[in-house]
Amino acid sequence: MTKSSRRPSPASRAVRRSRRPAPRRATFLERYRNLLLWIGGIAVFAGLVFVGFIAPGLTPAYACVNMFDPTPAPSFVAPTAAPVASGATPSPQVTAPAPGYVEPDMGRNHIIPPGAKITYTWCPPASGNHYSAAGQGPIPAGFYDKDSKQVPGGWVHNLEHGYEVLLYKCPGPGCTDEGQAQLQALISTWPDTPVCHTPPGQFNPIIARFDDMAYPFAAIVWDMVLPMQTLDQDQMFAFYNAHAEQFNPEKQPGCVQPSASPATPPTAAPATPSPAPTTSAPTASTAPAGS
Repeated sequence: MTKSSRRPSPASRAVRRSRRPAPRRATFLERYRNLLLWIGGIAVFAGLVFVGFIAPGLTPAYACVNMFDPTPAPSFVAPTAAPVASGATPSPQVTAPAPGYVEPDMGRNHIIPPGAKITYTWCPPASGNHYSAAGQGPIPAGFYDKDSKQVPGGWVHNLEHGYEVLLYKCPGPGCTDEGQAQLQALISTWPDTPVCHTPPGQFNPIIARFDDMAYPFAAIVWDMVLPMQTLDQDQMFAFYNAHAEQFNPEKQPGCVQPSASPATPPTAAPATPSPAPTTSAPTASTAPAGS
């Protein structure tokens, strides 16, 4: 007996097709996984750039509570040399006091992390908290032009080691083309430090722009400031020779300090401070020739 072939009817085939599971649709994350990874990576990179490069520029690196502006003192006048009476002892020679003013000490803590904001009671600071990290402080010696401003958290560390800083303010005579050339030329004439006789080199001197001060120029060593209306090279180097490496707490390795009369940190302004800075224009005799 021959069996007749049984073919499914169209209706039964439709039923079987309806029982098959529907194809799975990919989720949103699966469909856009690569794109989302790219977007996330770009966002992380942008955040790192903002934190590392943009945010520090938006946050001030320092703040000043007061401008250091010492009360001008009368110019020094040497006493008249009167004839010495027979048998009398000549009076000791009287010389003018070294130029400069004492600025109250503000301590010397190292700030971590480098770049954190530092507040100074007096500006320009001749002491105070500062950075201690490669590239942050102390900073390399040299002339920094008006577009390469350095924050005090860096160069105050140079002061701590007995080095010398000359600051100029913008706008001002130090920011003109001629003034910039004069300041840069000073590097080649800078003397050795007076105590350790360290020649200009790795960390000394610093010539940099600093706008938060009451005078166009300021020569600084630790705890001492010489404000100047004009760039008086003779007065500035006399200030350095008298006060540099005297009061800084960090001494240079291998440098033997004078033993005759050890220096003590200043506590008050000199009895007869230097003459008040004048407003006369710089002359060829007081400013070095441009390079």
